[in-house]
Amino acid sequence: MRTESCNKLLAELKLSPKPAELQRVRHTLVVFPRTDALPDDLLGRDLLQATLSRRGEKLADLAKSPVSAAGVDGGLYVWAVFDLGKSAFERDTLLCKAVSVLLDENPESLVIEICGDSCADPALRSAMAESAAYAAWVNGTPLPAQRKKVDPPLKRILLCGWKGDLFSVAARAAGNVLARHFTALPPNELTPAVYRKRIGRLAREEGWEIEEFDFARLQKMGAGAFVAVAQGSGEKDAAIVRLSYVPKRARASVALVGKGICFDTGGHNLKSAKSMAGMHEDMNGSAVALGLLLAASRRKLPLRLDVWLALAQNHLSPEAYKQGDIVKALNGTTIEVVHTDAEGRMVLADTLTLAAKGVAGKPDLLIDFATLTYDMIVALGTRYCGVFASDAQLAGDALAAGVASGERVCLFPFDADYEEELESKVADIKQCSLEGEADHILAARFLKRFVGERPWLHVDLSAASNEGGLGAVASDQTGFGVAWGLDLLVRRLAAPAG
Repeated sequence: MRTESCNKLLAELKLSPKPAELQRVRHTLVVFPRTDALPDDLLGRDLLQATLSRRGEKLADLAKSPVSAAGVDGGLYVWAVFDLGKSAFERDTLLCKAVSVLLDENPESLVIEICGDSCADPALRSAMAESAAYAAWVNGTPLPAQRKKVDPPLKRILLCGWKGDLFSVAARAAGNVLARHFTALPPNELTPAVYRKRIGRLAREEGWEIEEFDFARLQKMGAGAFVAVAQGSGEKDAAIVRLSYVPKRARASVALVGKGICFDTGGHNLKSAKSMAGMHEDMNGSAVALGLLLAASRRKLPLRLDVWLALAQNHLSPEAYKQGDIVKALNGTTIEVVHTDAEGRMVLADTLTLAAKGVAGKPDLLIDFATLTYDMIVALGTRYCGVFASDAQLAGDALAAGVASGERVCLFPFDADYEEELESKVADIKQCSLEGEADHILAARFLKRFVGERPWLHVDLSAASNEGGLGAVASDQTGFGVAWGLDLLVRRLAAPAG
């Protein structure tokens, strides 16, 4: 897949395909609602019944794990029960497992059959079709790999048993795939310079506004926190990139900020080899923000979106910033550098300052995404992400979006007295503490200094990578945040004014 070309990210979808098209396809996913008996219209009903009997399983077991069997026609069939009594995450996980069984054989085409009694709730059928199509789309596009043999992409999805518009689901899937694709690229293929070029091509293709604040410009502007990190790289290719989607009659404005550290050595406080492994994924926050921009603009949400990407590398060199340095951020705040591996909050400080100021006035909402602290992984593992909210309404919306989207989040305390740990004798604030306690909370309190009084959500992406996949996604790179963010934006749009 060409990263810069988004028009062919996903497999082609055909609704109600012709019988001749179906006859050529040998991989079929059958989805039906939870029921006490097998539906009369269930595709492969007798084969499924025989398979369950042979295994000594019951129909109820299908809500926990999909069942597969080979038909007499040589085709592979997988059946999965869609249970509204389970959470969106559980349903997504089941469909991911079901789709993966089929995709393991690298088919060109996949049939999704939505079954159930003729009186089944249309909304339920729609939910089944949307969830199944999403699982097929996000898992049908292989991520970048340099192997001699690369898995081919899924080319076609033939959807039967439901007619409707899957445009919004396709937009969400495209955003997730884009975020995961960038995150999976190795560090020699995604330096800040290369990343900027690819983002530029994306902007031209999607019709987004673009503005770059390169190293020299940021240095002249006085963005000392960002420059402190970026100066360690000899290429000086770091930049803050702004992308804007400006629809007519936008009802609100939202600023998205993404941490884009393309590789993190830790700087002078050098990481160990084990800790440095995977640090090319430290740009995941920028990829999530970029994927969310793609999904929201594809859906044509009536929101102005300004996306600010902080792109840099944290290198060890004679020019790299050091413990004890005092730098002045763009908003005038002086920062005492305590640990050079806390570079993410440094680049975000100046980026948040720009985002909070806005382009066409201050945004109505500010959200930042970052793989920021290991403490968040210690607290949650890699199955949830942590969020911090500036007010109770935002906190409630963030949690509700996690439940609805299947991308689960946990709210963390944000009390001001935590900031006592960041008091400095020589500057306005310490970058972090060496005590190692509650660093995820201290990082959020530090970032608050650069947001002002804007409504704000900070998302610490502890679930950016989870071995074996997560929810609807089978790859280690999860793209977590795109589906959650899209649900949150739609939720905020639907909320009454004031």
